[in-house]
Parts: sequence; structure tokens; C-alpha cells
Amino acid sequence: MKTRLSLLLCSFACLFAPVFSVAQEIKAVQLYTQDELIGMINKNTHLTRMVTDRCQLVQDVEAHAEVLKEPAFQFLWGDMLAWGVCVDANPKRGIRYMQEAAEQGLPAALEQLGRYYSKGTLVQTDKKRAVIYLREAAALGNINALLQLAQLFVDGYGSPYDYEDTYHWLYNAITDDKQIHAKIAGYLTKLEKLMHPRAVRKARRPLNS
Repeated sequence: MKTRLSLLLCSFACLFAPVFSVAQEIKAVQLYTQDELIGMINKNTHLTRMVTDRCQLVQDVEAHAEVLKEPAFQFLWGDMLAWGVCVDANPKRGIRYMQEAAEQGLPAALEQLGRYYSKGTLVQTDKKRAVIYLREAAALGNINALLQLAQLFVDGYGSPYDYEDTYHWLYNAITDDKQIHAKIAGYLTKLEKLMHPRAVRKARRPLNS
């Protein structure tokens, strides 16, 4: 009788062992804070992180975007929808959530929309709208937006009235990336050719002065 009971218990243990093993492997993932998410967005790792976390946070991200309307989560949710990451692709809804994040002043959302309109990614190419988004992002310190904005000005888009501000931000930009540093120097030289010398001197003032 004892032998039979032991065999029965062993059978149950062997049967459910894989289930217990999987349950231990799939641990609940805690939702990121806004600051953590912004850090991921700035490093462009937010979508990869969602996949790495096995798409466990889809409902939480949606709730924070749709109900709480937190800009970082609106941007993440929009990016997920736009490119079909962990959800069915819906570019139209995705762009709408990116726009909502941009309206709340999230630099990454402003930069991405500016880049999309500049290149015609998911939307029709609209350089004028691209300048508007990129200028707002650049004013908030987004260096990628600033470089793209300078390129648009060099290419003949935008208003000459914005050259001084763009030169001012570039001149005061701080980076330890040698490639970005070289790009900044190049754009400063190109913008100087489009500006009055007096405007260049004025633009070289310290930041926020």
C-alpha cells in the first residue's frame, strides 16, 4: 500500500513539475515609473523592454495612457500601436497618442513626430509641420531634434527668424559624443552663412541669458 501511494505521489509530482517550473520562470513584472520610462524612451529601448518583459504590461500601459493620460505612457502606447509591438498594429491610433504626449510637452514625442513628418514615416511628408515639432523639442533640450532642425534650415525650410535661436542652442550644447560635437560645429558654420554677423554675435550669448 505504501509503495503504491509513493508511486502515485511521484506521478503527480512529475506531472506538475513543468508547470511549477514555468510559473517560477514567468515572474510578474512591475510597471515602470514615469522617470524610468522616460529614461528608456530617451535611450530608445522602451519597445525592446516591453518585448523583454514578455508583453505582460500591455493593459497597465494602456490604462496609464488612456485613463491617467501620463505623457510617457501615451508615447509608449502610441509607439506600440504604430509598430505593432505586443498589440495589433494601428498606426492611426498610434500617431494620435504620440500627438497627445507631444501636446503635454514630452520632448521625445515632439522629436519623433517632427522626424516622422520630415521623412514621411507613417504620415505624409510635411516639412513645415516638422519644423514646428522639432523646434519645440529643441527648445526643451532635445539634441536630436536640434540637429534635425538645423538640417532643415540649411536645406531651406523654416523661417530665418528661427536661425538665431537654433544657433544659440547649438552653440551652448554640451556633449561628450565626438560625432555629435562635429555635427554641431558643422551646422554652426553653415548657419553663420545664412545669418547677419550681428545675429551670430547675439546668438553666442550664454544659455538662458
